[in-house]
Formats: sequence, structure tokens, C-alpha cells
Amino acid sequence: MKFGIIRESKNPPDRRVVLSPEACQKVLIHQPKAEIIVEPSPIRVFSDAEYSDKGIQVASKMEECDVLLGVKEVPIKSLIPNKKYFFFSHTIKEQPYNRDLLRAVLEKNIELYDHEVITNQKEQRLVAFGRYAGIVGAYNGLRAYGLKYELYHLPKAEDLANQQELIIELNKVKLPNIKIILTGRGRVGNGAREMLDAMNIRKVNVTQYLEDSFDEPVYCQIDASDYNKRKDGVRGNKADFFANSEEYRSNFYRFTQVSDLFIAGHFYGQGAPYLFTREDAKQDDFKIKVVADVSCDIDGPVATTIRSSTIADPIYGYDAKSESETDFKNENAIAVMAVDNLPCEIPQDASEGFGQAFVKNVIPAFFNGDKDGVLERARMTLNGKLTHRYRYLTDYVQL
Repeated sequence: MKFGIIRESKNPPDRRVVLSPEACQKVLIHQPKAEIIVEPSPIRVFSDAEYSDKGIQVASKMEECDVLLGVKEVPIKSLIPNKKYFFFSHTIKEQPYNRDLLRAVLEKNIELYDHEVITNQKEQRLVAFGRYAGIVGAYNGLRAYGLKYELYHLPKAEDLANQQELIIELNKVKLPNIKIILTGRGRVGNGAREMLDAMNIRKVNVTQYLEDSFDEPVYCQIDASDYNKRKDGVRGNKADFFANSEEYRSNFYRFTQVSDLFIAGHFYGQGAPYLFTREDAKQDDFKIKVVADVSCDIDGPVATTIRSSTIADPIYGYDAKSESETDFKNENAIAVMAVDNLPCEIPQDASEGFGQAFVKNVIPAFFNGDKDGVLERARMTLNGKLTHRYRYLTDYVQL
């Protein structure tokens, strides 16, 4: 089995890679029947020489490979027919901007495996960049707070080497006695929590957070059961919420009345209630002034996120009264950080972590007959057709 590490060619450039030089070495050591060729790249976080130095072949020979591994969507013109591809296709939610990509995959008889649906038998994701999105999202949120109030000036995350350097910079900062609300207890939320804990910010429970005053900065990490209530008044739980989200209403507004900074690291499912609306943001007791929306659902559950932002220009202002964009430093503006590709800002850490999971959970499936169904569940297309699991996309690709 010959694997190809493709050059990322989507614009803006992405420096991440599925397998680092060390990860490639591990594959070759543990899988004697595996071969790896790395396509040359001038932007990849690991240089061509770093691969060559580890004995990994670097060559423009992707057409010789059986399985091609990438991170972001492959431009249609770059797709090689009749190959197996792994990348984030961003099509499983019927995203309109990638309809033509999925059509091209089918037309070119490509076997597409989407990283987002690589799961175990319990449908839990096995490979993801979420932790790194949370790490950078928390950093960027704290950076945005300092810039809005001109309290301190943190360097941009992309100008630092890794998580440890981000933490070093954060620990140079003295925060005022603010309250930080963090949603989500998955990879994203817990990645953000790592950064708050690294700053030794005190963690408090929901009751303390809502009712008490503090002479130091504090944060509270909540999940769906903390900010949603059943409409019928029956006591709900997280499992019931995800199974019957239409039976719930948001109970998040109480947190907006006491919070200064909101880090949104939750997963939002279709049909779930919004955390807060544009009308909520207009109320006099709505206190949040900085939102770091790591989840970044546009015009969705976090009403202040009216567009995504970029690594180059990560912060914009939201004027609640006019429901429009403004300068984030304006007194009445809510500063919004909504970068939708946050892990790109620490590409080395993100690539190493992703690669470790890929080597552990995915590579073996190619050599053990896919005994756990990892490949089968992630395979979206086969022989020019959608596989059974993804036939719900039929109308999407035929429109």
C-alpha cells in the first residue's frame, strides 16, 4: 500500500499535514507493507528536508500512490481520477460551496474518505483538530479582550511556534476581575480550558458564577444541559437534549447578564435552540463585550457572529442595535473573533496531534481488513456513486 502526502493547494494556504516526518517513520516501522511518498511543498510546516532526513521519499509522484492524504479540500483541477483520497471535504452537511467538488469526486471515480466521519463503532470521532481550535480560540479571545480595552497587546498566535509559547505570552498578562463563560466539554471546549487553566484562572461552578462577585478573574465551563431547559419543565439531561433538541429552549441568557468574555466551544446541531438571539443582544442587561466564537456558525446560535473572520484580520465589531458590523473598539460594540480555521495558527502542534491519532486509529485498518469498520464508515463514495451511508446527499449532488 503506497500512501501519498499531498501538497495543500487550497487558498488561503494551509501549513498543516496529516503525517509529520516522525509519524511517517512510525507507519513504516509498524507496517512493513506500507510505502510513503511526500509531495514537495514550499509552505508545509515540516520542510521537504525534514522528511528526507527521516528517510521518507519526497517526490512529485502522487499518481503512483494508492491512497492520497490531505487536510483541506483538494481543488477540482488537482484531483487525480481513480484514487483513494482522505481530506476534509466539507460536504456532509450539504455545504453549497462544495457541491461541485463532490460532483467532481464522483465523476472522477474517486474513493473519498472524509476525516470528519472517521469514527469508532460508537460513532465517536477518531481524528480531529478540535483541541487545537480551542487552544487558539481561547488565546485569540483573550487577545481580543486586551485589544478592545487597550489593556495589553498579545502577539498573534500565528507568529508564535506552539501552544507553549502561547501560554508564555498569556502569563505575561494581568487580567482584570472579569467573568469568562466557556461552552462545550468536547475537544474544542477542553482545548480552550487548557489555556485558562494554564493562566491559573480560577474555575467556578454555575451557581458561584451566576450569583457571586470575585476579586479575581474566573471562568465557568458549561455544556448543553447547563444552558438549555426542556419546554415542558421536566428535568432534562445532555443525552435527551441531543436526541430531542426541538423539545428544549435556551437558558443561556442568564450567563450573558454576568459575563464579560464568551468562548464558544460547543457543538451545535441542526434544530437545537440558539444560545442567544440578536434581540437578546440588544437588551440593557446583556453584558458580554467580547465573543471568541470557535464553533463559528454564521447567523446561527451565537447571534453576534455575522461572518467568519480571517487569521490576517481576526476581530470585527458587532453593533447590537443596528445588527451590523462596526469597529470593535467602539464603546458599544461587541468584539467578535470568528476565525474558522484556527488550528492553522499552530500548524506544528496541530499536525503532530492529528498524525498521532491517524497512525493509531486509521492506518492499521488498511492492513487488518478494516476489522473495526473504520474505513467503511468514512468512505463516502465508491465506483462513482455515494455509499449507502451517504446516499442522503443524492439530491445535493444532483441539484
